[in-house]
Amino acid sequence: MSKIKLLLEVVNDMRSLADSIQAVCNAMAESDSAPKEVPATKTETANEPDIPLEKVRMVLAEKSQIGFTAEVRGLIQKYGADKLSAVDKAYYSDILKDAEGLGNG
Repeated sequence: MSKIKLLLEVVNDMRSLADSIQAVCNAMAESDSAPKEVPATKTETANEPDIPLEKVRMVLAEKSQIGFTAEVRGLIQKYGADKLSAVDKAYYSDILKDAEGLGNG
């Protein structure tokens, strides 16, 4: 093969490489401009402080005293326990949110 043909092949290969690099750059630019969404559950749980059992017990006792005893039992059972102390701590914030709804609906 002559040197000129070899040089022309190199030029074609370089053009092809440049096109490929341009396509990769375009794809990266599109993915960088797209807003990244953080799941809400992760940010919520990361920002929530640990809720003590005593606080949950106090809120549920207040609800029970004003006539929602059956509903309070239902909440505890909803989270897979027979008594509040058996409920997983991860559910305390959910229980408080549900308890707020008692009497409001």
